[in-house]
Amino acid sequence: MLTLHTKVRDAAHVYAQLVLPYELREKSRLRAVLSNGQEAAVYTARGTVLRDGDLLAGEDPATVVQVVAASEPVYKVTCADAHALLRCAFHLGNRHTQAQLGDGYLRIRADTVLKDMLLGLGASVEDEQAPFEPEAGAYGGGHHHGHDHGHPLAPIPARQKIHRPSDPR
Repeated sequence: MLTLHTKVRDAAHVYAQLVLPYELREKSRLRAVLSNGQEAAVYTARGTVLRDGDLLAGEDPATVVQVVAASEPVYKVTCADAHALLRCAFHLGNRHTQAQLGDGYLRIRADTVLKDMLLGLGASVEDEQAPFEPEAGAYGGGHHHGHDHGHPLAPIPARQKIHRPSDPR
């Protein structure tokens, strides 16, 4: 099994892709299958979010894997004007809902309670299958410094079994 624990800036060659929905890109310990069928263990520091396009390496720095945001069920929220969209963003933020900001729209994870609230605010809410890349937030590490690349994201446990959601209990 390939172990991935270090973000790198660039690579001459991408070995495989790691296609994950946002929920799994937030996990600090993950066992997944790469696009080439190989199993991989991903170790990141708690609070790290893998973003679409991130490059990860393990013990062999030449074996680089590209993170790809998978399409997942989301809502695209639009409004008649900017003020109405801002009002929707306020109410979503008031509920600590992660949101992706686009040009004239918001994208959120599919949630029928939130959909009903947004419709009640006069928004149009469209079901989509799309990659979800929410804002990092004020404390989410949305900034990137040169010194954080090339170092392990988290200590690699010597003997830790990583479970998939589909593994029997």
